[in-house]
Amino acid sequence: MAFRHGVYKSEVPTSIIAPSQGLAGLPVIVGTAPVFMADKTCVNVPKLVYTYEEAVSIFGYSDDWESYTLCEFIYSQFALYGQAPCVLINVFDPEKHSEQSNGATYTSTTGSVNLGAGIIAADNLPLTYDDDGNAFITLTGSSIKVEKLTKAKPENVTDADIIGGYSASTGKYTGLELINQVFQKFRVIPGLIGCPKFSEHSAVAAVMRAKADNVSGLFTCTSVVDIPSDSSGAPKYSDVPEWKTRNNYTGEREIACWPKVALGGRTYHMSTQLIGVMNKTDSSHEDIPYKSPSNELMQMDSCVTAGGDEVYLTLEQANYLNSQGIVTALNWTGGWRSWGNRTGAYPASTDAKDVFIPVRRMMDFLGNEFITTFWQKTDQPMTPRLIRTIVNSFNLYINSMAAREMLLGGRVEFREDENAYTDLLNGILRFHIFITPPLPAEVIEGIFEYDPAYLSVLYEALN
Repeated sequence: MAFRHGVYKSEVPTSIIAPSQGLAGLPVIVGTAPVFMADKTCVNVPKLVYTYEEAVSIFGYSDDWESYTLCEFIYSQFALYGQAPCVLINVFDPEKHSEQSNGATYTSTTGSVNLGAGIIAADNLPLTYDDDGNAFITLTGSSIKVEKLTKAKPENVTDADIIGGYSASTGKYTGLELINQVFQKFRVIPGLIGCPKFSEHSAVAAVMRAKADNVSGLFTCTSVVDIPSDSSGAPKYSDVPEWKTRNNYTGEREIACWPKVALGGRTYHMSTQLIGVMNKTDSSHEDIPYKSPSNELMQMDSCVTAGGDEVYLTLEQANYLNSQGIVTALNWTGGWRSWGNRTGAYPASTDAKDVFIPVRRMMDFLGNEFITTFWQKTDQPMTPRLIRTIVNSFNLYINSMAAREMLLGGRVEFREDENAYTDLLNGILRFHIFITPPLPAEVIEGIFEYDPAYLSVLYEALN
């Protein structure tokens, strides 16, 4: 060190680290979209979108939600619930999920010809689309001959496309496997995983459940799935619990929904709207997921089965579904509301951290916060100062939540019995974090008793 004489200054790292917060319930939705109307290359590419216009400009839009499931979510999330952002992953491939047919000679007196909906290509002619998804070609004369038409076949998208995987030949990931890229691409942690329509299939739901348990090898989140309400699934409420158990919709990080919901003639998968409800509830509570999404308003005017039959659930029937770990909707005081606090793990599990939706989400949220906050301390020298920094910083964070009643309490401890010398010698530090998220007040009971002692007021009135 050079010789010094005088007054100098230096800095040390701050001993208290501010938490690195992300979006608690960021939806990551995997499905199909008419990308041939917008960006044909947007296949198996995660996109973070903030507005309806942005989503449509990337993925296109069609009211045919049965064929294009991302459009259902885009409309519900932005138009009905006004929530942003979300990550959308389209698996519909215009090159793969299409077929060719012979064209014809088209004539027009208006200068353009409507080729119909779902047309991806007409020879090499430029196409434009209207709001209904119809493809138009412009004529330079009164007629034009088209040799080949390429038409979209979204019905050819399979569960395997949604599930996805890794291709050794291309080195690319597809489908649900792309969830692991979300944090690396956008620096936000997936909070909710959805696959409208396809989550009714047990193979897809199983992979969604696995992804919720392990995002990028570090994080955890929640999958929101649907139990089918058609004849092959559970068309009656009494059929739902057996179907749920038989098909293993029983994860602690899984929310199982039944049936579908409708509004103004449009039918939605309940998982689609429940994600909107959860995002709206979170945003009303400082983006901390400690409030249950149950008993919150939904944008609907009826419950329906897949066949369109209306479902009228009494309170007792809705509570029966809740008792089997199923979230539904109930038309009660204040209109249609989401109804159910329990994850799919209930009733097989009764551990509060696994069976109550807000408790499970808070455990995951705070665990993710711990990882992102202290990742910067990885590989730092293992010193008492490092340990105090982690303990004190996260204790302050927990205490601030407790002060706002987002937690009932909590603490962080560095315990000798959990940090053996053999672990310390291997560079491992363990911190024991105690937290108590508030449970939802699922039952509020008033006990009324007739007290004859108050009959004395009759005598007092005569005095």
